[in-house]
Amino acid sequence: MKIPALLFLFFYAAVTAQDLSAVKKKIDAGDFKAAHAELTRLLESNPRNKQALLLRGEVRNALNDFYAAIADLTFALEQDSTLAEAWYHRAQAKAALGDDASAIADYNKAIQFNPRFTDAYTGRGLSKYNLEDLQGAYFDFSKALELGPPDADKYFNRGVVKAELGEFVSAIDDYNKAIELDKNDASLYNYRGVAFYNISNFERAIEDYDQAIKLNPNDPLKYENRALARAAQEDLKGALDDYNKAIELNASDPELYNLRGVIKFNLLDYEGAITDYTSAIELDGSNPVYFDNRAMAKAEKQDYAGAIEDYSTSIELYPNDPETWYQRGLAKLQLGNKYDACADFKRADELGLADAKAAMRKNCK
Repeated sequence: MKIPALLFLFFYAAVTAQDLSAVKKKIDAGDFKAAHAELTRLLESNPRNKQALLLRGEVRNALNDFYAAIADLTFALEQDSTLAEAWYHRAQAKAALGDDASAIADYNKAIQFNPRFTDAYTGRGLSKYNLEDLQGAYFDFSKALELGPPDADKYFNRGVVKAELGEFVSAIDDYNKAIELDKNDASLYNYRGVAFYNISNFERAIEDYDQAIKLNPNDPLKYENRALARAAQEDLKGALDDYNKAIELNASDPELYNLRGVIKFNLLDYEGAITDYTSAIELDGSNPVYFDNRAMAKAEKQDYAGAIEDYSTSIELYPNDPETWYQRGLAKLQLGNKYDACADFKRADELGLADAKAAMRKNCK
């Protein structure tokens, strides 16, 4: 007996709904490859099924196959342009590809069709943040919190934006709420520590860095941050210990060697400072600060010729720093080269350094 057309369509739709439910269970379980295979099978028999296209787009995002995800989600939107989730997942794919401006346009559509779409506000906030629209990101993260439910990530996101806007006390409030909801996330303590550091509450900053390191002892950034706070409290030996650990964990970061060199310099270990500045230069020979710092350490060891050589390299890299011209002039004076020293003082004066004018009055008559 031939099945009537309407009955056949109803039977097909019921099977598809059942299959999609099974696929969603695979997605919830994180079995994206199996979900993808099943969705592909379903779409072979019904390539315009918007829900299957939507789900496969979501799955392809999870598998980092972003261009294919965009293709599926675009086709789903051609079937139904009001699918807020399709706009959202396509925005996610575009953001993952670095196209935040286009992602924001898609997030706008998702919010247009579902004004209470919390994740769309969060996603749009992240894209706005990437495009340095901090006020826009602040609004979106606040809206996500308003819609709820509250979670640590939402407070963390807004806290980061507040901190970048210079609102450190308010940022700390958000980090506090995030930590109340998730006491085991090392990054929350680390970011709150940075906020405390920026309001000169170094003791609280160190407490947070201690906790962050306890939760994640293999992140060099946390040791670097604690070193900065310890140095601000004039605990130079503690700062040195932290830089040693940071370099042990990440020996390829020139700034860590530079900062450790500064600590050694202040501990009067000029030879050790020179060694660290040299390591920084070997890793990055384009940063004039590293040459300036090594020159200062060489000058303290009365290696004025070596200092002049480093100051000269710094000037080649960045010729508009008056302090470098001035310091090179002082080193030249130590070698009795008054004429060239005065030329350096003159250039430092032209660049606006007040000390240079005094040096010229004293030495360049």
